[in-house]
Amino acid sequence: MIHTWLSPAKINLFLYVTSIRKDGYHNIQTLFQFLNYGDTLKIIANKTGCIQLFSEKKNLLNVKNSIIIAANLLKEKALFDGKLLNPNYGAKIILKKKIPTGSGLGGGSSNAATTLIVLNKLWNTEYTLKELALFSLKIGADVPGFITGKTAIIEGIGDILSPVIQQEKWYLVVYPYIHISTRKMFSSPFLKSDTPKKSIPELLTLPFSNDFENIAKKKFIKIKKLISMLSSYAPSRMTGTGSCVFSEFNNKRSAEKIFSLLPKNMKGFIAKSVNISPLHKTLYKKKYIYI
Repeated sequence: MIHTWLSPAKINLFLYVTSIRKDGYHNIQTLFQFLNYGDTLKIIANKTGCIQLFSEKKNLLNVKNSIIIAANLLKEKALFDGKLLNPNYGAKIILKKKIPTGSGLGGGSSNAATTLIVLNKLWNTEYTLKELALFSLKIGADVPGFITGKTAIIEGIGDILSPVIQQEKWYLVVYPYIHISTRKMFSSPFLKSDTPKKSIPELLTLPFSNDFENIAKKKFIKIKKLISMLSSYAPSRMTGTGSCVFSEFNNKRSAEKIFSLLPKNMKGFIAKSVNISPLHKTLYKKKYIYI
């Protein structure tokens, strides 16, 4: 079996916060689509009993890394459920990082989901994707979306997924070298948590927007200027809770043309959106069916 896997980035084509629950979590509605761009994980299962993570980004090598959390979560649950008969299962994981942290592209969540999906195969724990998605909420609200592997409208706290088919387009994604904490964005006093909840047909036909964009523009003038500049060329907005800004194009050539006009010190990339996660296409090697 191939040992190196793409851990894809995502963009939120829209993101709305509709209410705050009694437990303090926010209910959202978002359209979640994958990009054919991301980190790579080399995952080698072994019987050492240890989860080892290696990366050139030394600051990522700690127990709070979502990869380590995901691997340990799967191992603990599988031992409890009797799907692993001894604690000697382990893995050596090598991370090559391309998705910036705090960028709104879902790098940490994608890494966690890739780890769960691949180790579930390598350790033969045989959880369904639906089961993996359910307990992955303990790691983060975006993780189930990556595990499901299809473009979807995601609601609630990330636990309600409705797969949809969205036109695959080309995107210029620009990173302004700003790390934004998701936790801080959700706790911002400027966040309006009462965007009216809409039906799926309404969500897909009304103009798309992001409830966190105005907060980011108030706090970071660089993001405000970036959105303004890119919007003069193509529809542009922030993804997730920031800080990356994406511009939408119908073809790669148009995206490349605008990219060439940007200042040379800007970090960015061009990628195509896809309705099925590149990880799932590779792993299952057949038309992916929602489980």
